Amino acid sequence: DEAVRGTCEDASVCKRFAVSVGYWKDPYIQYFVRQAKERKAPEINRGYYARVHGVSYLIQAFLKKTECNCQIVNLGAGMDTLFWRLKDENLLPRKYFEVDFPMIVARKIHNIKSKPPLSKPIMESHSGDSLLIDSHSLDSSRYSLVGADLRFSSDLEEKLKKHNLDTHLPTLLVAECVLVYMTPQQSANLLKWAASTFPVAMFINYEQVNMTDRFGQIMIENLQRRQCNLAGVEVCRSLDSQKERLLLNGWETAHAIDMMEVYSFLPQADVKRIEGLEFLDEKELFEQLMQHYCICWASKDSSNL
Repeated sequence: DEAVRGTCEDASVCKRFAVSVGYWKDPYIQYFVRQAKERKAPEINRGYYARVHGVSYLIQAFLKKTECNCQIVNLGAGMDTLFWRLKDENLLPRKYFEVDFPMIVARKIHNIKSKPPLSKPIMESHSGDSLLIDSHSLDSSRYSLVGADLRFSSDLEEKLKKHNLDTHLPTLLVAECVLVYMTPQQSANLLKWAASTFPVAMFINYEQVNMTDRFGQIMIENLQRRQCNLAGVEVCRSLDSQKERLLLNGWETAHAIDMMEVYSFLPQADVKRIEGLEFLDEKELFEQLMQHYCICWASKDSSNL
């Protein structure tokens, strides 16, 4: 678990670096994570750019479709800043939940409490009684931060309901590089729980794919050297195995595309802009890297959204 928690720090530092170079705007990430000591490789920055934009595209489509009359549950949210950015864009759902290890949640709560640019938007969107806050959870009327272990969905559900999760609202669940750290059985349980709990729901999963080839093996070895075990890597064999997992666990439709394809779908004028930020020497390495990550999304839709 320690090594998995470490990946939260890595991802946040990479995002902060890419933001500082100008890949996208995020005025809030500076309050959660220190600036990177060394430069990150251009292919890493472009990879994060595609990840952030690809996932955002699906989230915004869901918010527009439901006219924000929905809730978002960000699973393994780490130091993510999406709540604050959505508030700035006037796109807040009825309620936004974040879940992570209690230790990570405690750190995030500390940052929120000590930094007015983070606490103020929560207060502004809050109505009713005083905020509920302790060392491992924070609950306001529009934003909730919950410390829970995603491997135990009954515990997760109990904590979310305590923070006013509404199972009748259309619900978007987001997991970025989260399921791969659980065994296939544990992630199946989580997906099954989500599919059976919400009548109208969408699940977005961003993680590794095509992991059986040589490049995938090297990625696995690099993580193992840092004591980080990809317990769920067998589900990351292919785009088909990714889709299959979603369909086998109660989701009605499932799609999966690799990040190279996502990159080709992004608004080309902006892609041109970011490609001008840094010279990319290793085009081939970038393409290989992007073919080993994917975005999958699944839905369950009893009211034909």
